[in-house]
Amino acid sequence: MADKEWIVSGLRLIQWRNAAIIAAIATDVSPVEVDWLLQEVAGLDRLALRLESFKDWPSIQLRLPLEDLEDLWQKRLYDRLPVQYIAGVTPWRNFKIAVSSAVLIPRPETESLIDLAVAVAETEEMRQGHWADLGTGSGVLALGLADVFPNAIIHAVDCSPQALAIAQKNARSAGFGQRIRFYEGEWWQPLESLKGQFSGMVSNPPYIPSSTVLTLQPEVVNHEPHLALDGGADGLDCIRHLIDISLEYLKPGGVWLIEMMAGQADEVRELLQQGSYHNIQIHADFAGIERFAVAYRKELGVRS
Repeated sequence: MADKEWIVSGLRLIQWRNAAIIAAIATDVSPVEVDWLLQEVAGLDRLALRLESFKDWPSIQLRLPLEDLEDLWQKRLYDRLPVQYIAGVTPWRNFKIAVSSAVLIPRPETESLIDLAVAVAETEEMRQGHWADLGTGSGVLALGLADVFPNAIIHAVDCSPQALAIAQKNARSAGFGQRIRFYEGEWWQPLESLKGQFSGMVSNPPYIPSSTVLTLQPEVVNHEPHLALDGGADGLDCIRHLIDISLEYLKPGGVWLIEMMAGQADEVRELLQQGSYHNIQIHADFAGIERFAVAYRKELGVRS
């Protein structure tokens, strides 16, 4: 969104809000999105929205013309444009993340990957070492790692220059512009000079089967980048690659953490068991879905 601000009266804005809520209900969109959007584009807080106290204010600054906001809201209702793309931001952990159609909208369940990283990085050496976020997208996992491992060196990789631009913007906004190193490329490829040096890696790779992608919600299939969704015929192409190649980059004892789709846990566990990994763990998300896999590269001399 532009930095310029536009002025509207509180009465005019509440009229727009009321009409937007009615239209949302009529088109099966959550009316809660209206107030969340107004918090972002009008700077209104929840109390003012709940009490409707802003209706008597003579002027409210918007981040875009009300006419443009209405046009975007119509796209939300009828083209199923995600509200996060309208606002240009979304909350994630303790960050406000910039997003656009170049990146997936980060989901709350992915936050658990950072909590798992903290739980499995048991030594100070692991917490201070090199960590990779592969397929960084908007950069949320890299930001999360930088936040919880203040002495680590974070390397974020993505094949999309548009996604990297957003990730770098988010890193600067979070104060991590100097702590996270960004690379354009495929998975580990830009990090070849650091083979065998990584304490850990995290990734939220494409994991949806190709035949399933087009059946997803219109908000996803029509607006979010398919490159970040489509994991091949069975959804596991990228995960297989990460299992195969990561051994070259992780230190002995280094940890491998990924997010996966419901129903993939057994096959991912089997793939990890076939590699030189041990202490393989599957963790559920808040909904009880087996969502995350954790494994360690075998230490020298360690048997399965």
